[in-house]
Formats: sequence, C-alpha cells, structure tokens
Amino acid sequence: MPALSNDQADFARAIVLGLDLSPQAHAVCPKYRVATAMAVYHNNYRGNLHDTLASAYPVTEQLVGKDFFRVLTKQFIEQYPSRSGNLHHYGAEMADFIADFEPAQSLVYLSDVAALEWACHRAYFAEDEATLDVSGLSKVPAENYADLVIHTHPACHMVRSIYPIAAIWNAHQPGANSDFHIDLDSGSSNALVSRKENTVMVTELTEAGATWLQSIRSGAPLGEATSGVLERYPDFNLNTALLNLLEQGVLADFTLENMP
Repeated sequence: MPALSNDQADFARAIVLGLDLSPQAHAVCPKYRVATAMAVYHNNYRGNLHDTLASAYPVTEQLVGKDFFRVLTKQFIEQYPSRSGNLHHYGAEMADFIADFEPAQSLVYLSDVAALEWACHRAYFAEDEATLDVSGLSKVPAENYADLVIHTHPACHMVRSIYPIAAIWNAHQPGANSDFHIDLDSGSSNALVSRKENTVMVTELTEAGATWLQSIRSGAPLGEATSGVLERYPDFNLNTALLNLLEQGVLADFTLENMP
C-alpha cells in the first residue's frame, strides 16, 4: 500500500505541476508516450479550474475580457492549486491575488469587485435556513426589545469598498441596461449580499445601515447596536432598516441576551 500511495502522490503532483513522471512509470508502458498522456491530464486539470473560476467570477471576466482573464487564471492556478475535492471551495484567494497582480493594477477597483463576487459565490452555496419569523417577535415584551440578539442568514455578507462595486456588479448582470456610466469617484460602497428564493442579490447600504448591520452580526444586542449607530448617525431609522433586511431575507432568527 505505501508504494501505491507514493505512486498516486507522484501522479497527482505531475498533473498539478505539469511535471514528468518518474522513470518507473515509463518502464510500465514502454510503447506509450507517458508525457503526452500527462500533458492531456494537466491541460484538463487547468481547464477545469479555469472554468470553475470563470463561473465564480463572471463580472471580473467581463471587466477584463476573456483573453486577459485566461492569463490571470493561469497564473492564479499555478500559485493556488486546488486542495479540495469540492470545486465550490476553489478561488477564495482571487481578490488578494488580483491586488498583487501587476498587469491588473490599472483597474484599481478590480480586487474589490472580485471580493464581492466571492461573497456572492458563498451566498449562493450557503446552507438553507429559515428567515426571521416576524410573528415570533410580536411575542417578545416591549421591555425586552433592547436585549434581542438578531442573527443573520448564512447567505448574508457585506463587502465595503472605496469604489462603487455594488453598482459595477449590478451593471454587469443579465438584463442590465447596457447604456450605463459609473463614476469611480462617486464615493464608497457598502455592498450587501443576500439570497432570496435561490437568487443572489447585491444592494447598497448607507453608512448608518452598514454600521448597524455590522454591529448586529458581531453579536451586539439590538439596543446596544442601535444606540451606538444613533450616536454617529442621528437620522438612522431602525424600522426602515429592519423592514429592508426582512424583505431581502437577511435576518434569520433571534435570541434574548439575558434568556435563562
């Protein structure tokens, strides 16, 4: 068994790295060009990973073009080989990779767009979970509202950027108006990723809304999160924020901080 395991490990490394097999492998099939077969395996491996990345980062591919994206993914794959049998996990490092990828430096917003796309990818494959039952909230005495700890759905993510990444993402979705103009100097973006009925959505949050949601997601009870936001943003409207998040399926359930 150890010899078989070593052979399998050598075979896997050869496929991933595009290396030749050991002389013993050539001796097994002297009439067959092992190098040719390994090249086929290696190209299939890279092709599958490229297609996986293209599926996870369709907007990034649209922004740079298919040829550039293929060059980008080729180098990404060389630096980050697949380490899981589940390809849905592959590509998590793309945003950081793009930030350091010299040919992409002129597209200053691209790494943040990639971070948003990975959040969308994670949202799509997140576990199913029931959203908040409003009728359950009505059973909580008003004096206990401040102690509510509201939990968010597993598909909920927030990506903050100095660039309008939510607008960029939405402008590149199927059915979007092709006649658009996005001002990169228009200000920061608080992109909220959510999923409703198997559809991933990206919407904008105000600074107040993003700060409140971030506090809620960190586990702060409702009273603490709300009072903290109101100190900085007196115009924050809690009812409006709750209704918007409920509509988007962001809120999952709740507990009481001091529940016995």
